[in-house]
Amino acid sequence: GTWKDLTDNVNVMASNLTGQVRSIAQVATAVAKGDLSQKITVEAKGEVAALAEVINTMVDTLSAFADEVTRVAREVGTEGNLGGQATVRGVSGTWKDLTDNVNFMAHNLTSQVRNIAQVTTAVAHGDLTRKIDVDARGEILELKTTINTMVDTLSAFADEVTRVAREVGTEGRLGGQAEVEGVWGTWKRLTENVNGLAGNLTRQVRAIAEVTGAVAEGDLTRSITVDAPGEVGELKDNINAMVESLRRTTRANREQDWLKTNLARLSDLGHGQRDLAQVADLLLAELAPLVEAQYGMFYLAREGADGTELVAVAGYGTETGRAARGFRLGDSLVGQVGRDRRTLLVRSVPAGYAAVRSGTGAAEVTELILLPVLMEDQLLAVLELASFRPFSALHRDLLDRFTAAVGVNISSLLANARTDELLQESQRLTDELRAQSQELRARQQELQASNAELADNAEQLAQRNRDIEAKNLEIEQARQELEERAQQLSRTSMYKSEFLANMSHELRTPLNSLLILAQLLAQNAEENLTPKQVEYAGVIHSAGSDLLQLINDILDLSKVEAGKLEISPASFPLHQLLEYVELTFRPQTEQKGLRFTVRTAADVPRTLVTDEARLRQVLRNLLSNAVKFTETGQVELTVQRAPGQELPPALAGASDILAFRIEDTGIGIAEEHLDAIFDAFRQADSATDRRYGGTGLGLSISRELAGLLGGAISVASRPGQGSCFTLFLPAGSAPDARPMAASQPAARRPARDDDSLADRVVLLVDDDIRNVFALTGALEQAGLRVLQADNGRSGIDLLRQRDDIDLALMDLMMPELDGYGAIAAIRELPDYQRLPVIALTAKAMPGDRAKSLAAGADDHITKPVDTGELLDRIRYWLSRH
Repeated sequence: GTWKDLTDNVNVMASNLTGQVRSIAQVATAVAKGDLSQKITVEAKGEVAALAEVINTMVDTLSAFADEVTRVAREVGTEGNLGGQATVRGVSGTWKDLTDNVNFMAHNLTSQVRNIAQVTTAVAHGDLTRKIDVDARGEILELKTTINTMVDTLSAFADEVTRVAREVGTEGRLGGQAEVEGVWGTWKRLTENVNGLAGNLTRQVRAIAEVTGAVAEGDLTRSITVDAPGEVGELKDNINAMVESLRRTTRANREQDWLKTNLARLSDLGHGQRDLAQVADLLLAELAPLVEAQYGMFYLAREGADGTELVAVAGYGTETGRAARGFRLGDSLVGQVGRDRRTLLVRSVPAGYAAVRSGTGAAEVTELILLPVLMEDQLLAVLELASFRPFSALHRDLLDRFTAAVGVNISSLLANARTDELLQESQRLTDELRAQSQELRARQQELQASNAELADNAEQLAQRNRDIEAKNLEIEQARQELEERAQQLSRTSMYKSEFLANMSHELRTPLNSLLILAQLLAQNAEENLTPKQVEYAGVIHSAGSDLLQLINDILDLSKVEAGKLEISPASFPLHQLLEYVELTFRPQTEQKGLRFTVRTAADVPRTLVTDEARLRQVLRNLLSNAVKFTETGQVELTVQRAPGQELPPALAGASDILAFRIEDTGIGIAEEHLDAIFDAFRQADSATDRRYGGTGLGLSISRELAGLLGGAISVASRPGQGSCFTLFLPAGSAPDARPMAASQPAARRPARDDDSLADRVVLLVDDDIRNVFALTGALEQAGLRVLQADNGRSGIDLLRQRDDIDLALMDLMMPELDGYGAIAAIRELPDYQRLPVIALTAKAMPGDRAKSLAAGADDHITKPVDTGELLDRIRYWLSRH
């Protein structure tokens, strides 16, 4: 009855009060622990509801106060964004006081730091007229006084030094002296040093200026004779050596440029031709004027019933009917050169031997040269030239190289001609076999129609079958000849690769010294070049780098075609690759005003297993194209896992594939050109008046490299809207690979003040004086002492005489004793068995590095040498020994 109702009401009241009090306690406890995210949500009425509302309002106020104070502290104290103020609405009492105190502290700190920053920034920019005038106390007041005193001292010192520098360096009034009163310590020593510098410059600059002025005007006959100690003395010696080297190098480079340019042009004349006589005419028409010859004959070696015969197929300056048309081996000088396979130079040709005629007269030649054209010691042709005056050494060098290079072209033309003959013969045999087959079927029908004649014609049918078997044998022989042709083409490809490797070596050798010297001049460490000269040096270095990239692209393409491109997979962190991309392309995009973004998906592995160098090469080619063909907008690289439906046919069904997606807002590519852009020497912008440069090799090489890495490249593009190139690549993650969270900072080289190389002795062994001059300048600038030897034997003798050499740089291709032999000999010297040896070579072929290491070298670097990389390698090996 009533007692039960009273009991139930009491229980309901106790339950409600318990829930309300517990909710209030939970929120109060959270606030005490710093958690301002909780609110009282239990239903309540009356005073309890009012209490809950007051506590919730308090939580909101505390949360707003905490957020504002945290924001101001982060902006001012952590991010350095001065001037921030906290704004908290509806606070009063202690909370308002705290807010005002935080704002006052931020305001004072902002005023003081900005005033100090303004003055120090002005000093850093060379403005010594500013002083710190903001009110300050304590340590900030001491800092203010110190900086103002420093500004006064710097101003007085700068005025005097500026005056002396203006008089000596600008106005040319040598002999000026700085006078600064009241300075001591470093400032006094600097003043004395400036005065000493001005005095020394007065005595030395004039003599150096006379010679450098003469060199600038093209006069390379002068030299500096004034006495000068220390680095100025070294500068004097270096300038004198430079003048002498420039004199020799200018002449040698001019000859080498002429030689290589014309050799390359002559080698390209026969491309696209299949008629050997026309090719011979083209070659003689271009070659004879180059070597100042007035007469020329081209004799082709042909096999006849009586043996090899040299038959004249082209002439230059000859008269119809007067020149002999053919010689057997050993007959006349032409046949003798063909049999001996050696060049023959006939000087002082006797009177009446031969004459060259024109419409106005005739004259006798004085010198005759005959050269064999060989391919693997097989005689292909003989070239005969005659001139009114002796052939120069440069002309003979061109002829020797030309005959060595043209053998590949002639061999290819002969092989093509033989292939055409075999194909025609095969077609003829096929036609005969088809006609005979048709005749046989007709004959069989006749035999079926007349059984009476079957016996008489059986022997004829058997004979016909034997004829068919003989024809089949001829077809098989033709097939074997075609296989031999394929093998010959394979050998030709090998010779082509070797030729490209040799040409790469010949180009890299002078390019090495050009790049190093251009880099040294661009750095202007001595500060003795004008800004325009520094700019010229930078342009030379950039042009040389472009030429090096072209050489590397052609060599890589040759390796891919020959199937000799080596892939060396290894584990490496993905962030290392992305940092390389950032460092390489961020300056280029900023210079063009483009937005450049590198993004990685959260599930991308930290570590990849592939050939990092080749992957870098592919990304570098794709990003270079994107930047080159984009004038406005952005270039973006995204790394993510590739969805299965996006994979190209070559990777259909594959799993764990990464997509490196390069998107740009450039000129775009028409759909009909999307396949052609991957062909060698092809570009989407391929008109003769195209705006964008390049060889068209980058995409061709990138596609081949992607295939060798187990991946593929796809492209989507619309003209005027941009392009998207996607490199699909197996992730190849290491077993412990984890998703990549964020990129790590790039490693830094030691600073241009690193003394780890100071006074260390390096032996440089190289027979090319240009490389020696360039490398010596770069190494000495880094603080190294350099000893020089012009071949391996001289280098060994120098090691036997000294015991203080710390490292050796060894060129591999040298006369007398090459680098491989020299390295092996070094390992036999008791005192230098563990001497660090870095091999240098300009012949970048597969297996070169392994061959160098097998000979005993510790490291291997390909020319042209990157001086920064070389110095890093030197530091590494010196630190280990």
